[in-house]
Amino acid sequence: MNIHSIKLSIISMPLKAPFSSHLETVTEREAIIVEVTGKDGFQGYGEGVAFSSPWYTEETVNTSYHMLKDYLIPLLKQSPAQHPLEVIDRFSVFRRNHMAKAALETALWDLHAKRQNVTLSNLLGSNASEIPAGVVVATSSLPEAIKQTENYLAEGYTRVKIKISPENDLVYVPELRKRFPSLVLMADANSAYSLEDIDRLKALDEYNLLMIEQPLAFDDIVDHSVVQRELTTPICLDESIVTFDDARKAVQLGSCKVINIKIGRVGGLATAKRIHDFCKEKGIPVWCGGMIEFGISRAHNIALASLPGFTIPGDISGSNRYWDEDIIDPEVKVKNGYISIPKESGIGFQINKERMKKVTIHEEIFLF
Repeated sequence: MNIHSIKLSIISMPLKAPFSSHLETVTEREAIIVEVTGKDGFQGYGEGVAFSSPWYTEETVNTSYHMLKDYLIPLLKQSPAQHPLEVIDRFSVFRRNHMAKAALETALWDLHAKRQNVTLSNLLGSNASEIPAGVVVATSSLPEAIKQTENYLAEGYTRVKIKISPENDLVYVPELRKRFPSLVLMADANSAYSLEDIDRLKALDEYNLLMIEQPLAFDDIVDHSVVQRELTTPICLDESIVTFDDARKAVQLGSCKVINIKIGRVGGLATAKRIHDFCKEKGIPVWCGGMIEFGISRAHNIALASLPGFTIPGDISGSNRYWDEDIIDPEVKVKNGYISIPKESGIGFQINKERMKKVTIHEEIFLF
């Protein structure tokens, strides 16, 4: 792809409000920004979405940086790719480390789209002009959850997701349903339950949830099929789906009725689109999950979520959901419950260089 250099930047920024699940409370977010500069001067951007500690997956900012610096970038230098679709095969010599792989792969997709003078959404096969916006309520306070939900509905969001666990589920869900009877509401368990909790999960059936996301273990597919047979509420798999074969097996086993696709979790846009295409063929709705991202990853999510199989609003909110000031210009905005898909080439957003400079805590350049 005629690469001149790759720059890795680690950025850090405080969230406007804590993001809480039963696994972790995030108050400060680090991420890796990948800038690929071509010999023709075009630049593509990707974002590494691993967290600072391994609470969501085994990857962290530090392990992703290590993989990028010591393995993925040298491999790409040694064995250049002619198209972003080739990258997945190049990187397959190294196991897992999907978020590190996705950070570099998505930057190459952005670079390729800009060289073709097309939007990333068009390059992926979409002609949509906008996507519906969804938002996550993640707080350990019920009054705060109610307040946040009211505010987000006033801003036009069309779907709300709440974090649940056995400690709060039968308090939060009934109360939110009572206060917002027509709200499109879903619950994310982040693996807080086991098969012994199946009656507790069945008790949530009466609250007309859009879905319950990842109730069982992060690496389970089989036991989820047991739960799905017992529940009328659709089960959605998130952490369990890290490869295309995971998605295929989950559908074949009846482990879920919905799949959450996260670009970073599955190793990049190529695999994300492949899972989308398979699920669309099988009639399984998909939606795009969020990772408390900065604007670059959010831009990639917008392009992915514009594909026709994404029939459920994703965790794609405005930049002001988490940040006082994002690193892209213009920032992502929600208007009447929707986000417009940029018309400029690539991801369609420029980098706010001044903001990037203020929040960067480390950077390194690799020449090709």
